[in-house]
Amino acid sequence: MAMVWEQLVEKLGMQAHPEGGFFVETYRADEEVAGGALPARFSATPRAFSTAILFLIPAGHVSALHRIAQDEVWHFYAGSPLVVEVLTDGEDGPSSSALLLGSDLFAGQAVQGVVKAGAWFGAHLADEDAGPEAYALVGCTVAPGFDFADFELAKADEMVAKFASVPGLDEALLRRMCAA
Repeated sequence: MAMVWEQLVEKLGMQAHPEGGFFVETYRADEEVAGGALPARFSATPRAFSTAILFLIPAGHVSALHRIAQDEVWHFYAGSPLVVEVLTDGEDGPSSSALLLGSDLFAGQAVQGVVKAGAWFGAHLADEDAGPEAYALVGCTVAPGFDFADFELAKADEMVAKFASVPGLDEALLRRMCAA
């Protein structure tokens, strides 16, 4: 018998995502912003006003560190709590923070969180030892809409060189969350 997360992937028509996990686009605005009207950090192609996806991460999987050109709003829907690791390299040097998404608001979890444009981020289940049936189902919304032209996967050597010395950041997790 298939696990619940496998059933959800099938029911929702999800496919493997290049960063890990599974996704399906659920919304793409009909209207577009002209590429020339966007800030310089975007490629010149037009963008939908907004896009949204459903994203599922099963136990043992991660969403690899990546960055995009716009803010991304994460929405928790079901399953196990999820940690979104966020790495930035600001004026005060490299730093890390995390969003803990889940349904137990009284345990410090949030049902929604935001990753700012240009930050490196990836995600994993909060309980790394959760059984094989564990998963997190979330939604991700961006505006202007997502385009793979503005998507960049992290490289392990660059991330370790820049962020391994950040206090509290686990280097093994950092390496695991980087693309090969």
